[in-house]
Amino acid sequence: KQKKRHMGDTKHFCPVSLKENFVLYPGLQEHAAKYKEKIYYFSTSEFRDKFLKNPEEYVAHKEPLQAPPLRVCLLGIHGAGKSTCARQIADKLGIFHIQFEEYLQELILPKTKKKVGPSFDEDHEDDNKIPEELEDFSQTMTKTETEKRKQEVQLTDEEEAIKANLMDSMDLPPKVLDKIVPDWWKKEPFRSTGFILDGFPRTSDEARYLSERGLCPDVAVYIQVEEDDILDRLLPLRLKNWKDRRRKKKEYKKKLKELKAKKRV
Repeated sequence: KQKKRHMGDTKHFCPVSLKENFVLYPGLQEHAAKYKEKIYYFSTSEFRDKFLKNPEEYVAHKEPLQAPPLRVCLLGIHGAGKSTCARQIADKLGIFHIQFEEYLQELILPKTKKKVGPSFDEDHEDDNKIPEELEDFSQTMTKTETEKRKQEVQLTDEEEAIKANLMDSMDLPPKVLDKIVPDWWKKEPFRSTGFILDGFPRTSDEARYLSERGLCPDVAVYIQVEEDDILDRLLPLRLKNWKDRRRKKKEYKKKLKELKAKKRV
């Protein structure tokens, strides 16, 4: 009869990934090793060799090894209701809700002063600027506001990459992701509490990035929604915003006409 295998403390998960990254990363049979009559599986051969050099660092002693908290990636197209579902799940499970695009907006908002992207750039502020030759006649514009307009905002290379991602869906380079994503797995308060990550990864490259960094979610959920349902959800708000822009444009034209008349006088 075949002898029953005795699994190590982390079962089929890699003990080195658990110890160093606090992640339950599935191990592979080809990267297995035996220690004190127990079989341990590792995610890579490098982690197996690291374990064999100092196994006592990665095994349980007096108390069982602590499992990491729940980490969830919630995916779906724009308008699928990811944020609504994520907030409800986060409240019910007592974990953090991280809205990825909103987090990116907050990183550059101190310099851009407004949110950027297709959903926010439909109202072109440049079209509503008072011409310089009429600024002296405008009672609504202060000198400070005029000076602020003339100042050019200088973004760093990383901030430019984030802006390009929000504006044109350009891929974020790994060096930018390295300063954002790993903290949710490795630093407090996320490390000990867990989170639901709303809207990331969005592409195969971003999913590959998580895999290469050893940042495994416990579960990834994709929300699939019918096109008609998304239209019913998004169209009323878009229509309201369009009406608001039309109203503002009429008010602007009226103000401009009054200023021109005042200058002629």
